Amino acid sequence: MPTALSSTDPWRAVRDVGHLLWFRAATGRRRVSRAVLLIVLALTTAIAVVPAFVERPDERTLDVLIVLPTALAAFLLLSVVSGLASGGGRELLPRDQGVAYPLSPTTDHLGALLLTPLNVAWLVQTWALLGATAYAVGPAGVFGAQVVVILWIVLASSAAQAIAWAAEGVRRVPGGHLVLRGLGVLAAATAGWLYFTDRLSAFLDGLATRSLVLGAVSLGEGNAGQWIRTVAILLLAIPLLVAAGAVAAHLAARRHPRDELRIESETRTARKAPRSDLLALLRLDRASVWRVVPMRRGIMVLALGPGLVGVAGGLDWAQMTILPGLVASGGALLFGVNAWCLEGRGVLWRESLPVDPSVVFDARVVVLLEFLLVASGITVLLAALRAGVPNPGELAAILCTWLVVVLQVVSASMRWSAKRPFAVDLRSARATPAPPGVMVGYSARLAVSTTLTSLIFSGLARLPVWELSVLVALPFVAVSGVRVLRARAVWLDPEQRVRIVSAVAG
Repeated sequence: MPTALSSTDPWRAVRDVGHLLWFRAATGRRRVSRAVLLIVLALTTAIAVVPAFVERPDERTLDVLIVLPTALAAFLLLSVVSGLASGGGRELLPRDQGVAYPLSPTTDHLGALLLTPLNVAWLVQTWALLGATAYAVGPAGVFGAQVVVILWIVLASSAAQAIAWAAEGVRRVPGGHLVLRGLGVLAAATAGWLYFTDRLSAFLDGLATRSLVLGAVSLGEGNAGQWIRTVAILLLAIPLLVAAGAVAAHLAARRHPRDELRIESETRTARKAPRSDLLALLRLDRASVWRVVPMRRGIMVLALGPGLVGVAGGLDWAQMTILPGLVASGGALLFGVNAWCLEGRGVLWRESLPVDPSVVFDARVVVLLEFLLVASGITVLLAALRAGVPNPGELAAILCTWLVVVLQVVSASMRWSAKRPFAVDLRSARATPAPPGVMVGYSARLAVSTTLTSLIFSGLARLPVWELSVLVALPFVAVSGVRVLRARAVWLDPEQRVRIVSAVAG
């Protein structure tokens, strides 16, 4: 394979991305992947078209149009936050596998950009924008409006990744992490000042996305010139942002990832030996989680992001029941869905220790449970700042939701970890515990189950009988407990344990 032009020729990078996509498709289950792709495309098309033909009052469409510019801006903001947390987007080819291949930073950048739709949070936001647009403009202007919205989604994703690569480049220079933290504090302080001084509405009304919405609906109103100008601007901006992201990716690739190297090169003082094998493994597993870069960044975004949204939106206690499930699902996707991958090849050393396998399983479950409880607990506490004092029914509902969804996610994670283990290197800030296509399936299943559960307790929070929430929670807890015990039995089976360890260490 020639390597001379691999880092400078953009067309070579495009071809390399095509080869990598073909490689990914060839190593997966093609029939399942094609079926999932067709289902997603059909669902997206239906969401983008059907709401336009629904009978709706004029005041409702006006309300949606008023909110649409803010929704477009929120999509960009959330895309930027996701890119910053992942250090430039997800990897099409894991870092340890890419060592032997002459892949340029441009190839890495384009691959990460193509992986953006393989994210349920991104898909849900996209569906929300498409559905709201179709509902607001009606059948006459739905085609023109959706073209503009789709181009905006592509532009926002490209801009977010370019910003994320630039931030990763800054993070890798001496003192760069302090600069980014300072900018984060400044942005949070500015948002707080706008909110508490009642200037947030005026700020949102002045965003450029308002002109974007006007351009989107102009074709349906007979103003084709404005629509063409809007589309032309977006089409010109998208390749520029993609190119800017490639430049930023090259700049970041020239420097070593300081966060990862600092953690790997740190020296730590030995502590006293724990009193039991369980305590020793708990200490080991906690260190494996909290010292990994994607875990630390991910839990910060998961814990603070939804909580701040809850504060800004002024959610009441019944509405807050959706937050624990959202955070718990996201936390499991950081490592829980492939829980045995934390040690990587070190799992072979751990298996050589004279420790009962049941203790190993119990320690991993406890650490995953702690991780999810801490993240979702911080979110609930933040959202509670504006929710007021809860009555007994609301308090019981939120506590039961918190416990039930976390146990649901833990039981699902341990089952999936035993059924489909993967060998991954979580040292990279962009690493994921499973291949992108598998992560989409995990994310969707977790989102559906936790959302439905949260909706049940949201209804119970509006009832005056707090005991009802406890009674409803008991079957959920029992089912999750049984599923964890079944996953434990799989791990205790020597043949199954060898299969899991061999796959993770591979």
